[in-house]
Amino acid sequence: MNGIHLIADLYRCGGTAVPLTQREALEHLCVGECRDAGLTPLGAYFHQFLDEDGEAAGVTGTVVLAESHLAIHTWPESGDVTLDVYVCNFSRDNSDRARLVYRRLLDAFQPEDAIEHEVVRGRRGG
Repeated sequence: MNGIHLIADLYRCGGTAVPLTQREALEHLCVGECRDAGLTPLGAYFHQFLDEDGEAAGVTGTVVLAESHLAIHTWPESGDVTLDVYVCNFSRDNSDRARLVYRRLLDAFQPEDAIEHEVVRGRRGG
């Protein structure tokens, strides 16, 4: 088992393509970007939170991939997003595919600031 784990805390996202309160649009974006990058979505679960007035608030979601997963959480009240893309490289190197999904989502959210980590998981070369 080896792979790559891309993790980001995105602050004050200004992207208007996908509102941080829209569960269906976020799910479509995440699943589509995984598929377009050559990864294999097996299923997705996205949950819409509501505020005290019953209006759409944040969203949390996961895309289960044959290669592992993508997870996202949004805080529209502050414009923040956490993003997590992990792929294993068991049968092929999926690192560039994961990086492509990650970069496309960062481009979509357009954060003013981001804290990013790239973690190599498992053993290298065996």
